[in-house]
Amino acid sequence: MEQSNIVVRVARFEDTHYAVRITDEMESSAKARGTGIAKRSPEYVASKMLEGKAVIALTTTGQWVGFCYIEEWSHGKFVANSGLIVSPEFRKSGVAKQIKRKIFDLSREKYPEAKIFGLTTGLAVMKINSELGYEPVTYSELTDDEDFWAGCKSCVNYDILMSKGRKNCMCTAMLYDPADHYEPKETTAYFEKKSKVYERLMRLKQIIFRTREKDNNGGGGSSPKPKSKNAIFH
Repeated sequence: MEQSNIVVRVARFEDTHYAVRITDEMESSAKARGTGIAKRSPEYVASKMLEGKAVIALTTTGQWVGFCYIEEWSHGKFVANSGLIVSPEFRKSGVAKQIKRKIFDLSREKYPEAKIFGLTTGLAVMKINSELGYEPVTYSELTDDEDFWAGCKSCVNYDILMSKGRKNCMCTAMLYDPADHYEPKETTAYFEKKSKVYERLMRLKQIIFRTREKDNNGGGGSSPKPKSKNAIFH
């Protein structure tokens, strides 16, 4: 249920002091899920705020709630809505959907001809993306910008990505093409039809990850079960 005391807006200069809180939560959330993200520094997150390429959610009393930002790739041909994160106490409140809608609209405003894409490890974000008109795609349909893929080096799953020739990994790729796309009602219906398949796939990927971690640790116990399905985009 959406909360009336939460404001979702484009981030500004006065919001930069939240950057450390945001990046700390990004890291801890990724560890809880048992998956990885491309790490971002507080300085990088703050720069996105200063550029007007970020969306922040706050309570009316100034408590940080959530965040997401825009990254540009392939000379503006692609943009990614990255780093979606919601504070633990506000998850399942509907705010993630509000943030995604706001950052999607901001991306369309700033880059009207760009393809908008994302990589996610969570079913909840896949559902939100589908409601915006995104559809699942192969990695080959994403940007070939080397800087984007270099950002994956800090992810714990980078060796999986490279072993697959950058064609597959733990994340699911989704894309919105302004020049050629289905209507949101169509992508939403498709997601609902395939949601059980996606859920099984996500679970399989988690099993693979935990097995790999166990092997890397010399077989000494299994990795902790993920605590959250909330996702973070590359």
